[in-house]
Formats: sequence, structure tokens, C-alpha cells
Amino acid sequence: MENELLLALTETAMTRTLPQDVILEALQAALVSAYRREKNASASQAVEARIDTKTGRARLFVEKEVVEAVEFPDTEVSLEKARFYNPEAQNGDTVMVQVEGTTKKFDRIAAQNAKQVILQKIREAERDALYKEFVVHEGDIMAATVQNVTPTHVALSLGRAEAKMPRAQQIPGEFYRQHEKIRVYVVEVKRTNKGPEIICSRGHRDMLRRLLEYEVPEIYNSQVEIKSIAREAGFRSKVAVSALQEGIDPVGACVGQRGNRIQNIVNELHNEKIDVIEWRSDARSFITEALRPARVTGVYLDEDIHTGRTAVVIVPDDQLSLAIGREGQNARLAAKLTGWRIDIKSVTETVQSALDNIDLPPLSDLLRTHGALVDDTRRIMEKKLNNRTVMPEEYTILGRFADVVERLLLIEREDTRRAEVAQVEAVRSTLPEELFHVPISVLDLPDDLEDSLSPLGSVGAVMLAMLVDEDRLRKLIGKNSAQQLGVIQSVLDELVDTVTDFSTLIPHDADDRADVQLTIAPVADPRHEAEAHAVLRDEADAESTRDAFGNAAPTRVKPPVEVKAGEAEEEFDEDGDVIALDGTKKDKNARTKRRQLVFDEKTGEVVSKRKRKGNRNRNYWGSDDF
Repeated sequence: MENELLLALTETAMTRTLPQDVILEALQAALVSAYRREKNASASQAVEARIDTKTGRARLFVEKEVVEAVEFPDTEVSLEKARFYNPEAQNGDTVMVQVEGTTKKFDRIAAQNAKQVILQKIREAERDALYKEFVVHEGDIMAATVQNVTPTHVALSLGRAEAKMPRAQQIPGEFYRQHEKIRVYVVEVKRTNKGPEIICSRGHRDMLRRLLEYEVPEIYNSQVEIKSIAREAGFRSKVAVSALQEGIDPVGACVGQRGNRIQNIVNELHNEKIDVIEWRSDARSFITEALRPARVTGVYLDEDIHTGRTAVVIVPDDQLSLAIGREGQNARLAAKLTGWRIDIKSVTETVQSALDNIDLPPLSDLLRTHGALVDDTRRIMEKKLNNRTVMPEEYTILGRFADVVERLLLIEREDTRRAEVAQVEAVRSTLPEELFHVPISVLDLPDDLEDSLSPLGSVGAVMLAMLVDEDRLRKLIGKNSAQQLGVIQSVLDELVDTVTDFSTLIPHDADDRADVQLTIAPVADPRHEAEAHAVLRDEADAESTRDAFGNAAPTRVKPPVEVKAGEAEEEFDEDGDVIALDGTKKDKNARTKRRQLVFDEKTGEVVSKRKRKGNRNRNYWGSDDF
């Protein structure tokens, strides 16, 4: 007759979908727990359970000390009996001795405890098995059944496990019914005490990526690559694709014959519109493609120190609304897809703004270099303002004038940027190099302020930002920036005054110099500038720029202002409070710091300047040694 224990193990393993070894380990752990409960054994005493699956016999082995006379049978064993299990045992040794008849003498409480241990071990094994089963599907699409719909989430069944789809991960406007079959994207699988927590989504952009891989064999076989995806679930998506093999049309492969491939995805995503465009390595061409179906007149790129990468796009007047899209959707998706901030303007808007500023530099040069073009532009704009018909060739003239204006502004901004970069490098060269190895934690700032400054990376970067880019510090700090900047200035002043060797503050593991997080965009190649100047002469294509009208000019580093005697509007008392000329004290939060780090353009060095107290009858900045 087949062993009953083996039959029970097999049946339990099949029912619970677990290996037999897991069930066997649970039984052994239950026997050990029951013995400890029965004998009140110490946790330091080793207890082992061994089950023979062939015979079904369970045996317990307990660690006991070998003694001459046994006084405590639960922890001691005679030398004669010990040598039965270990022939080399001596008095004072510890050996594992089998406990006879113990499993038959367990009381009801011990047996109940053993049952609970078995169930607990099996539940833990089931949770671990479920986690391992579904964690491999993280980032994949699975079929799910809707179990319940609540205002906060949708409960789903994935077979052996349950999942939830939060409201933020659902497609807006999509309704779900009980027992409905849907396809979902597994965003995350977490291990918890109650089993795996599975978060699913239908609004995630990677769901569109997976659907394309399933529907388009060229993507699955790595003949076509998905470069980037911008998605607003339920409304519209843009996908940039590129061919990795010659002779393949990436857009045509994704769309399919008569659009059947892309239509299957559109139906799956609740009729979401999907634009498939070809990825281009050239940023101008890529942005032009990303803004389709709108026609683009020109794209002008600008990488500014403060505003980052911006692309100004000029479109014909009749294409402006199409380029922007409903509620800015087309422009917003194009910006996400390309990674550029996109400003869209019409030709008329650009031309009118340029004509309004034609007498101001640098546009004033156009009167000399492109006088005839300016006159034609003014004549055409006058016709347009009088609601007279403008011919297509006249719109071409307006577009050419807008292009010349944008390129001229590029030269000015590149010169400004080059000067800013040079000044930043000049200030940085005056700071001790060791400061760029010192972590911000050395300053001992409040935790919230230290977290805000963490993107800068080092004390040197903080000091450099204080000198040349205070606006960025204000943005990083957020609330109460004026007061917090005063705290930072005080701490930096104290550090400069008290520490003579900054290398002592460098951590031992700081092998590489901390990067200066004051972003400096690369200055355009001088050859490009010469090319742009040539375009102004012969109106050929050259480097692009963006419109500067209505935008703040790049922030320049302002030199310290010397305050002369007799021009002061306030002074300080002995406590450091600000005293106005009428004798009243100002708020302490508005107190001006007596010492500040400033860049002296005359000497080309960073100096610590201190404001004198009011009782000295003078008010000027005095230099201390840095």
C-alpha cells in the first residue's frame, strides 16, 4: 500500500500549487514547534525533525549535554547513550539525540500549534510563489478580468492573484463592467505580508510601447526601434520610430496595410489617436515632424544657460491653431516627444514684433543691410492691417523677413551667452578648488534647506551660485528664499573665516571632483557665428535662434555696488539691527548681513566685504582678506 504521508504531500502540493519539498519543510517545522511547546524548550537548544517520505516515519533529534549522572533528561544524556549516536562522544560534549515516542505524546495544544505552523508556512510559501510568478511580468501586458469598480480603483483578477488599477492609471472616459475582459500593463509588483501587491495601468505610455511590439513584427524583431513616446491617455499619442535595417519604412511598418495594425491598437485604447512619425537625428527636422500635421516655416533652436533648451517654431497664420492643437495638446506632446521646450508663433506675430522694435539694436542693423526687405515687409503688413488681399508670394516675403530677424537675434544671444560663460568661469577660477570637493553637509544647514541645495552637489557650487546665479538658488529654496539666502550667506562667511585649509573637509572617498551644477550651455562654434553673419548678407540658411521679444534677457552677473559716504539710507546698531534714518529699527528678518562674498571685477578675485557699524559715522564696504 502506498505511503499515506506521500499521498497527502502530493495532494497538498497539487492543491496549493507548491513543490513537495515546501510542504515537507512545513511539516518538519511544525514538529519542532510542537516539541518546543510541549517541553518548553529553550530557543538556544537545537531541535531537528526528520521525516522519511518512504516509510512516513517522523523522528525528532534534540541537542543534549553528555554527563555522568543524568538529572535533567530533557537537556542531558548519559555517556553510554550518547555514544550510540556519536561513538567519539565524551563527557561535556553536546550531541543530537533522538527523542523516543514524542510525536505520539503531544497534547492537544501542541498539536494545534503544529497545525497553525503548517498553515502559516504554507501561506508564506504561497505568497512567495505568487510574487515570483508575477514579478517576471512586471513591465508586460496581461489579460485581466474586472472584479469590482470603486471610485478610487478597479479590482482585477489575473488568475491566481488579484491586482488593482488606480484611478490615475485608468484611461479617462473609459468605463469598466464586472466580469469584463481587458488588457492591462503591469506597472509594479510589491512584496507585502498579505501577498504580492500588483499595480496595473491602461494609461501608462509603456502600454502603447508593448502593444506596438505585439502588433508590429518589425519592432518585435528589432528591425524598427521606438525612440520615444509621448502620450495623453484617452486623447492622443505621438510615437517616434526609426529603422535599424535598410529598406524598411518605419512609419509604414507601424501603420500597416490600410492602417490595420495601428487601428487594432486604437481600438484597444478606447479610440485614442496615435501619430506615428519618423525619428530624425537633426533636432530641427525632428521638431518639424513632431508638430505634424501642421506645416512649419522655420525652427530656431536656443540652448540658454537659464531657460534650458528652447525651440521657437514659426508657422503660417492659418497653421497656428493646428500646430498648437486643442488646449495646446499638439505642442505639448511634441515637446515631450523631442525633449525641447517649444514656443510656437505665427509669421505675422513675428514680423509685427520685429517692426515694432526695428529702431532698437540689434534689429536696427536691418535698415542698413536689408532696407528693401524691410520696406516690402512694411508695405505688406499695412495691406494686411487694412484687410486687403495678401498674395502668396507676399507671405513668402514675410516669412523670409521673419527668418532673417530670428537669425540676427541668434548672434546677439550667442555673444551674450559667451560673455556670461566667460564671467562664470572667471568667478569660478577665483574660488579654491578644494571647495568643489566639500559636500554640502559640512555647512550644517537645516535638513530641508540642505535637501533643497542637494542638486548643486558641493559647497563650491553653492558659493558659485551665490555669486553669479542667485535666481537659481531662490528657485531651489522656494518659500522664504530671502531669509534662507541670508542663512546660507552667514554659514558660508563663517566657513571662509574659520577654515584655512579646505582640503581637511574633503571626504576620503571623494576621488573625483564634484561637478559644478551651475549649468553652462555650450557656446556655439565661431564658425557657425560667421555663417550666421553671412546669412544676414545673402539671406542663405544658417544657424537658428528663437524670438527674444517679450522674454527676459539672460541674467548678467552684476558687480558689487560701492556705497559712498553720505549716500547711506540705513545703518546698524551694536546688536546688528538695521536702523533707518528716522531712528526706528527695521524687522530683524530684513537685516542685511554685515559680511558678504562678492566678485570684484577690478581685481578679478572673490572678496569678503563687511558693512561697518553705524556708530562709526560711515557706511561703506571694507575688504577683508579672502
